[in-house]
Amino acid sequence: MNTLAWLETLVGLDTTSRNSNLALIETVRDWLAGQGVSSWLAHDQDGGKANLFATLPAADGATQGGIVLSGHTDVVPVDGQDWATDPFVLTQADGRVYGRGTCDMKGFIAASLALVPEFLAMPRAKPIHLAFSYDEEVGCVGAPRMLAELQRRGIRADGCVVGEPTGMRVVVAHKGINLFHCRVHGKAAHSSLTPQGCNAIEYAARLICHIRDLADRFKADGPYDNFYDVPFSTMTTNQIRGGIAVNTIPQACEFSYEFRNLPGMPADAIQGEVLRYVEESLLPRMRAEYDDARIEIEAGGAAPGLDAAEAAAITQLVRRLTGDQETRKVAYGTEAGLFQAAGIPTVVCGPGHIEQAHKPNEYVSLDQLTQCETFLRRLAQAL
Repeated sequence: MNTLAWLETLVGLDTTSRNSNLALIETVRDWLAGQGVSSWLAHDQDGGKANLFATLPAADGATQGGIVLSGHTDVVPVDGQDWATDPFVLTQADGRVYGRGTCDMKGFIAASLALVPEFLAMPRAKPIHLAFSYDEEVGCVGAPRMLAELQRRGIRADGCVVGEPTGMRVVVAHKGINLFHCRVHGKAAHSSLTPQGCNAIEYAARLICHIRDLADRFKADGPYDNFYDVPFSTMTTNQIRGGIAVNTIPQACEFSYEFRNLPGMPADAIQGEVLRYVEESLLPRMRAEYDDARIEIEAGGAAPGLDAAEAAAITQLVRRLTGDQETRKVAYGTEAGLFQAAGIPTVVCGPGHIEQAHKPNEYVSLDQLTQCETFLRRLAQAL
C-alpha cells in the first residue's frame, strides 16, 4: 500500500484516546508479518490498548543500533466540532487530505509503513525500528511501557525521529508537560450556618490563585529561553467542579491543572512549591475549621521536555537530510523527551503543521506527505 492508502486505513480506525487502538495495532502487526517483519506488543494494564515495536534488521541481520521512527496512534476527540466531512473518512481536495489524525500524526505513520518494502530491499548496515504508541494525547501514557520493555529486552538504538507535525523542519527542544488532579475535602453545612462548615470551593480557589501566582512569577522572572514562542514555563488550571446547591457550603471541589516546564527547570521543583503551599498554609487554615479536612493531589500524565544535543549524530543527520539548520523549539509536548530520557538521542520532524492539529477539518497537504517520504527514504539510505 502507498502512503495515501495507509492513511485512509489509519484514519478509518477511530483511535480517539478514550477508545481501544487494538484494531489499528493488529492491522499493522499482521501486515508487517506478511512482509516478514516480526513485532511485539506492550499492552496497557487492562489489555485494551497496546504499543507496537518492530525491527527491520540490517542486511547482515543485525537488530541493535539504527534509527527508531516513532509515532502515536491515538487522536483527540471530534465531539462538538463542526466538520465539513466525515472526520473518520479520508477526503482529498485542493492538494490536501482531511480527516482526524491526518496531521497529528497518522500521516507520518502512513509514510513509514508505505516505505517498509523499500526499507527491506535496501542493503542497510543498520536496522530501522518502528515504535507506535497509545495514549500520547492524554499525557504520554503508553510510551513508557514500550520503553521499559525495550530496556528489558536489551534493545538499543542510535537515535530516534518522532514524526509529530513540524512542517518537515527540525525541532530540537520542547517543554515538559505535567498534569495533576486535585480534590479538596471540606465540610458541608447550610449556608446560613457558615461557621459550621469548611468551604471546599473557597480553599480550592486559594490554591488555584497560588498556582496562578506561580505562573505570573515565571512570566515575570523567568528563567527564559527565547527560542520558544512562549519563552518561560507556564501553569494553568483548566477544569473545575464543585458544590451541590446555592444554599449549601460545598463539601468537595476538584480541579485539574498543568504546567509546561522548560528543559532544565525541574518539574519536581515546580510541583514542590504547590505542595509546600498546601502543607504549610492551606491545610492548617482548613483544619482550624474542620479537623478532617484534606487535600489530595494525584499526578496524571507527564512527559519530560526534550533538549537535543546539536552534536548528536541524529541531530546532524536529520539537519543534513532536511537542509534545516535553524534552532527551533516548541511549547507543545511529544514523546521525544521520553526517548531521550531512555538514552536514545531524539529529534522531532514530521509532516503537517501543529496549527492544523486538534481542529475541525484537520488536514495534511500532499506536498508535506511527499516531503516526508523523501526524507524517510534518504534516512534509510543513510544507514
